[in-house]
Amino acid sequence: KAGFGTGTGVGYPGESDGILTDFDRWSDVHRATLAYGYGLSVTPLQLARAYAAIANGGLLPPVTLSADAPVEHTKTRVMSKETARRVRSMLETVVGAGGTGQRAAVPGYRVAGKTGTVRKPAPGGYAEDRYMAVFAGFAPASSPRLVVVVTVDEPAGTEYYGGQVAAPVFAEVVGGALRLLGISPDDRSIRLRRVTLAAGEEWHARSPVRAVQ
Repeated sequence: KAGFGTGTGVGYPGESDGILTDFDRWSDVHRATLAYGYGLSVTPLQLARAYAAIANGGLLPPVTLSADAPVEHTKTRVMSKETARRVRSMLETVVGAGGTGQRAAVPGYRVAGKTGTVRKPAPGGYAEDRYMAVFAGFAPASSPRLVVVVTVDEPAGTEYYGGQVAAPVFAEVVGGALRLLGISPDDRSIRLRRVTLAAGEEWHARSPVRAVQ
């Protein structure tokens, strides 16, 4: 229902449908492996769309690669509003204190997301030293405007977990985008100030101020 196992319909040449076994063929072992992220294959766009459904109260939106392309505005309900609310709440704890996605936090904004780290396929199973690090999430969690999926293919160095290498990229990208879009922070002690650049372009900078009652 969340769009896994089928193409997104964007018309991108060579787009993969991903792999998701039909529900009626799931074995006990398959259920267990799915629980921790193995046994299926999804594209970043499919994952972003699924997170958009969570952010959108359980409604799966259509997607496009062009802002000028006509978009079908019909949305499909893939989960109840209550389920989406509960999942959103759980995803916020991932970015909070003690969570694996703390590095995805954007000061002043509520962020919801999930880290992911998978071993890449290799002959006979999975590689011992080749990983895909992922962080997927949306912000502001209070009233979602942006969904972003960050994937790091075979990160180098000693850090390779999604929370270590993908989450910080998410924070930088989303933090900058929220400011450029002029989206007000959830934390009212942090306000946006408009800065006019030399070329006449505008940029929104985050500026902490004292809260006045």
